[in-house]
Amino acid sequence: LYCETMLAQRVQPFRAAAASRRRLTIVCKDSRIGRAPIVVPKGVSVTLDDNLVRVKGPNGILEETLSPLVKIEQVDGKLKIVKLRDDRVAMSQHGLSRTLVNNIVTGVSTGFEKRMEMVGTGYRASVGNKELTLNVGYSKPRVLVIPEGLKVAVEKNTTLVISGANKVQVGDFCATIRRQRPPEPYKGKGIRYTGEVIKLKEGKGAGGKKK
Repeated sequence: LYCETMLAQRVQPFRAAAASRRRLTIVCKDSRIGRAPIVVPKGVSVTLDDNLVRVKGPNGILEETLSPLVKIEQVDGKLKIVKLRDDRVAMSQHGLSRTLVNNIVTGVSTGFEKRMEMVGTGYRASVGNKELTLNVGYSKPRVLVIPEGLKVAVEKNTTLVISGANKVQVGDFCATIRRQRPPEPYKGKGIRYTGEVIKLKEGKGAGGKKK
């Protein structure tokens, strides 16, 4: 018993030291997304003021304030995001910051576009006076004010094309449009994103009568 106790006392410090060494070797690498440089297209100018990024291009001007855990550099027509700490939080902000900056650079240069489809008998849409009018099976049409900075086009009465420089703004307005008549689960009637797969349920009588 004495020998076992002494052996345990000797082993414990070695285990603690090994665990300590393992903890010391945990280092957060750069985010794969975060370390990719952003190429600034021709016709786009970037102004940096500490962590405030201001981008100007053919589609307008956009700004983004980045986390204090990162810094942004502009070298040879490219933007690079550098994280200032080696921990998980800084690594997540590294990738997020790169995504945010890339979005505003893309937004002012080429912009963002989403397409939506209206599925249903008699469904149609029209644009006029900065408003989008949706006839989607209700007694009265749904009228939405088109936000400043967005463009909405209607193709063949039932296809909507929403475009703009701000990716979040485009996505939010598309979500608002979809909420006016979400796809119903049995026949799929409603407003959906182009390419969206709607999982349909079987009707109550689809399986036939039970014997």
